[in-house]
Amino acid sequence: MDDHQKLVKDCLRKNIIAQKQLYDLFSPIMLGICYRYTKSMNDAEEVLQLGFIKVFINLHQYKMQGDLGAWIRRIMVNTAINYLKRKPQYQLDLSFEENNLHPVVIPDADIRLNEKDLLNMVRQLPPGFQTIFNLHAVEGCTHIEIGKMLGINEGTSRSQYARARALLIKWLEVHSVNDKKDSYGR
Repeated sequence: MDDHQKLVKDCLRKNIIAQKQLYDLFSPIMLGICYRYTKSMNDAEEVLQLGFIKVFINLHQYKMQGDLGAWIRRIMVNTAINYLKRKPQYQLDLSFEENNLHPVVIPDADIRLNEKDLLNMVRQLPPGFQTIFNLHAVEGCTHIEIGKMLGINEGTSRSQYARARALLIKWLEVHSVNDKKDSYGR
């Protein structure tokens, strides 16, 4: 923690070496976060760059309390959401129709999968589902918070999360069936 505080202080003094160290320290994990919200590595890299610009502009607001990585992560998530809202290819997929929404519940779903395969499946979700799933399941945001971030109501967030979850479970069930077929040589 003291190393991070010194690094932040050096960055605030406009020390270019310290800024590069901060970027090098956090950029790999933050790129993964950005990639979770976008549909291409190019978009993820653009979000990362925009996010780090915001980090350096707002570094004076970091209170030297709490985890610096968590503070940077929040900036990256917000930057990714704003990026999705601005880009035409994501705007249509981020629009949520209020009509015909209903919760989907899959009781007793018990499927095992490694983390990489699950993250790849989450990335295959439509951008709106992917964004809400990431915000709720990964970032721990409430549906009220998600609604405020995305400009939708809480019920829409809940419904879209349930639909994303149901779609993932469906894909997982297919994955599980295919794995069983493969293990029996059929």
